[in-house]
Amino acid sequence: MLYYFFQYLENQFSVPGAGVFQFITFRAAAAFILSLLISAIYGKRIILFLRNQQVGETVRDLGLEGQKQKSGTPTMGGIIIIFATLIPVLLLAKLNNIYIIILLITTIWMGFIGFLDDYIKVFKKDKKGLSGKFKVLGQVGLGIIVGSMLYFNDGVTIKEQLPVAAKTIQENGKKQVFGEAHKSTKTTVPFFKNNELDYAKALRFLGDDYEKFGWIVFIFITVFIVTGISNGANLTDGIDGLAAGSSAIIVITLAVFAWVSGNIIFADYLDVMYIPNSGEMTVFILAFAGALIGFLWYNTFPAQVFMGDTGSLTIGGIIAVIAISIRKELLLPILAGIFVVENLSVILQVSWFKYTKKKFGAGRRIFKMAPLHHHYQKLSYHESKIVVRFWIVGILLAVFTIVTLKLR
Repeated sequence: MLYYFFQYLENQFSVPGAGVFQFITFRAAAAFILSLLISAIYGKRIILFLRNQQVGETVRDLGLEGQKQKSGTPTMGGIIIIFATLIPVLLLAKLNNIYIIILLITTIWMGFIGFLDDYIKVFKKDKKGLSGKFKVLGQVGLGIIVGSMLYFNDGVTIKEQLPVAAKTIQENGKKQVFGEAHKSTKTTVPFFKNNELDYAKALRFLGDDYEKFGWIVFIFITVFIVTGISNGANLTDGIDGLAAGSSAIIVITLAVFAWVSGNIIFADYLDVMYIPNSGEMTVFILAFAGALIGFLWYNTFPAQVFMGDTGSLTIGGIIAVIAISIRKELLLPILAGIFVVENLSVILQVSWFKYTKKKFGAGRRIFKMAPLHHHYQKLSYHESKIVVRFWIVGILLAVFTIVTLKLR
C-alpha cells in the first residue's frame, strides 16, 4: 500500500525522497526491520493472550529430559510469524505482482491448515490433531494451485540467455544477451555448466507435441516439493528454536537467490536464469525472515511459546514455493538439508522397524528415537547444544548453496 502511495506522490507532486520506495532493496530492508519489530514487540502480547486463553501445549511423554516442564507452554505461536510477515508485505510490496500473490495465498492456506490442526489438539483435546490425510490433501491442494499459477499465469516467464561473440563481450561487458520473455518448465540444476533442466522433456515419448503437457510434470513436482518440505519443517519443530532458526537461515539464503534472479545485471554477471519480476519476492522473503528472527526471541530455550503446526507447516510451504518460483527447487536437498534429514530419519526408522518386525518378529531401530534431534536428546545432549549445532550445519549448507552460483 505504501508503495502505491509514494508512487502517487512522486508522479503527481514530485515529493523529494518518495522515489526511494521504487527500490526493492529499500523496501526489503524496511520490511525486515518492521517484521522484526512486530514479532518481537507484539509477540509478547500474543503470548499473553494465548496463555490467558489456556492455549497450552499437551506434551506426550517420550521419556526425554525436560519434556514434562514444557507442558502448558502456549502453542499456536505461528500466528506471530504469519501476522509479522503479512503486515509489512501488505504495506511495502507490489500487491499486483504474481509472485507476491502466490506467496500470500501460500501463507494463508498453510496457516489455516496448521491452525486447524492446533485448534483440534488444544480445544478438542485430541492429541492427534487434524487427520494426516487431510493435512496431505491440503498440501497437495496448495501444490496444485501454486503449480497451476506458475505455469499458466502470463506474468510468470523466464528469459533465456543467448551466447554472444567474444568481441561483443569486450565492447559492452556483458557475457550474455537475454532473449524474449516466454513461458517455460525449465529449472536450474546445480553443479553443471549447462545447468538447466526442462521438466517437459520427461514426456518426449508422447511425440512432437509433448511440450503441451509439460504442465503435468511441473505441477507434480510442485506438489511433491511442497508436501515434502512442509512435512520436513513440521518434523523439525521438536525442540526450542530449531525450526525457526534453521528456517531463518534458509530463507535469508533464498532472498539472495530471488534478488539475483530478478536483477538482469546480476543474472547476466553470475550466468543464472533471469526471471522477470521475481525480485519483488525479496520484500516478502525478508519480511518472513524478520518475523522468524523476532519469534526466536521467545522460542529459544527455554521457550515461552511454541509455533505449533500453525507455524511449522506455513514455514515449510513458503520455503518450498519460493524455491520453485525462482527455479532453485533442486537446491533444496542441500539448502534445506536439515529438513530433508529429519524427514529421512523418520522414514528410515519406520521402514526399518516394520521390515525387521516382519522378518524377525521384533522391530529394530536405526536411531534411538526419530526425528533425528530426538536421537541426540536420547544421547543426553542438551537441547541448546543440539539446536546450535544444527544451526551451524544449516549455515554451512547455506554457504555451500550460494557457492553453487559459480561452482559448475
